[in-house]
Order: sequence, then C-alpha cells, then structure tokens
Amino acid sequence: MPGSREIRNKIRSVKNTQKITKAMEMVAASKMRKAQDRTRASRPYAYRMLDIVTHLSRASTEYRHPFLHKYPQVKRVGVIVITTDKGLCGGLNTNTLRGMLAQVKAWQQAGVEMEFCAIGNKGLGFLQRMNAIVSAQVVQLGDTPHLDRLVGSLKVMLDAYAEGRIQELHVFYSRFVNTMKQEPGRIQALPLPETYRGEQGEMVESAAAQSHWDYIYEPDAKTMLDVVLRRYVEASIYQMVAENMACEQSARMVAMKAASDNAGTLIGELTLVYNKARQAAITKELSEIVGGAAAV
Repeated sequence: MPGSREIRNKIRSVKNTQKITKAMEMVAASKMRKAQDRTRASRPYAYRMLDIVTHLSRASTEYRHPFLHKYPQVKRVGVIVITTDKGLCGGLNTNTLRGMLAQVKAWQQAGVEMEFCAIGNKGLGFLQRMNAIVSAQVVQLGDTPHLDRLVGSLKVMLDAYAEGRIQELHVFYSRFVNTMKQEPGRIQALPLPETYRGEQGEMVESAAAQSHWDYIYEPDAKTMLDVVLRRYVEASIYQMVAENMACEQSARMVAMKAASDNAGTLIGELTLVYNKARQAAITKELSEIVGGAAAV
C-alpha cells in the first residue's frame, strides 16, 4: 500500500484536475447556447435556399448548370471533412471519422479515387496520417464560423466539380440533435439534392420538387444560376460547420462534467484509502508504544 504522503499528493493532483475540468465545463456551457442559437437560426435559411434551388433546377432554361448535372459514371469524388480544432469533446470526432473511413473503404473497393478538403485540425491530422490527397484546408476557425474563411477552400472543390475532375462532392460532419445527442452525418452536396434533413432528423422532400416552375432571367440564366447555386452550396456547408460547432460545445460540456464527476469519485476513493493508511500507521505506532512499555 502506498504511503500517506503519496496518497495525499495524489488527492491534491486530482483536485487540481477537477478544478480545470469544472472551469472547462462552465466555459463550454456558456459557448454552447450561442452555438445552438446560431445553428437553429441558419437551418431555415438553408432549407429555404434548397426550395429556391430546386425551383431553378426544374425550370426549363436554355442553360444547364454543372452543379445540376449528374455524371453517369463516378470515377473520382470530393470529400469535405468537418471536425473540431480542439479535443476534449468525447467521441464526437471519432464517430465522424469512423463513418468517413467506412465510406472511404467502400469507395476504394469500387475503384473510386478521392480528394479531400479538411475543415478543422482533427480531421486534417487524420487525413495526413491516411496519406490522403488534401486539396484544401481550413483550421483555427474559432468559436464563431465566418463564411469568408470557408469560401476559398470551398471554391477549390466547387471548381473541381464544375470542371469535371470530380463527379460527386460529399460532406461528413456532426449533426446537432440536442445537448445530449449528436449524430455523425453525411450529405451529398453535389450534384444538388432535392431532399434535406428536418428538425427531427427525418428526410424531407423540398416543396418545390413537387411542381414545375419557369423563370425569366435577368440578365441571363447563366449569370443568375452561377451566383445562386454557388451561394446555396456555401450556405449549406456553413450551416454544417455551425452544427458541428454546436455539437463540439455540447459534447465538451458533457465530457467535462463526466470528468469532474469521475474526479470526485476518485477523490472519495483515495480519501478512504488515505484514512485506512493513516489509521494503520496510528495503530502500528500505538502497538509499538504498548510493546515497548510492556518490555520495560
């Protein structure tokens, strides 16, 4: 059994760690509310944008935008991986990367090539260890995502699709459900989908997909579609980044609370061991005193 000094030092060390985890829990809780509000505010905009884009895709125009074109054969895909910049958020990144890795293996078995765009330090490090082709990256986004930080890297992937170098663009991220639940998700960003995930996680068909529309474009269809469709893809991926950040703060708060509770349990166990060791030492000293007195 370790001595009283070692146990006392261990208890002091665990208490210091518990102070840190409690502070991180409170910081994550304060950031979580803002991140959740940002996520919920961006969802209606993304859904409405999908309705407009679906209207445009079904309209009879003389110009067919590349983002609406489905390639008959997929030889190369683009993958955007959205993770966090920091750790200590439970299995959030692990679940996202595990789902991406399973899909990567399926593509490899089908002979499909891949190129990646990493958003977040954890995903970038994972892709580098995989020796994957990373065409673009964005790290250190902070607590608030800004679209201007994402546009440059997204443009690399969008241009690759428009030029035909990739035939599909997929996004892997974490979807925010509630404070205690975050789900790994995968969305096909290009070619543009006609369905989206609703508030409860169900797949919802765009209202515009049930009807046919026609438009008069000013100045012309090409100029209008180039702007609107690119803006939609950028807005949808921004919304996924916002969801991932809400997941990060929620997962970190839960993980730090669990760490603080575990530290409290460990302190209680170590205190019990310390009291036993201290009692044993006192009993031993008393026995030596009594034995010495008896010998005299």
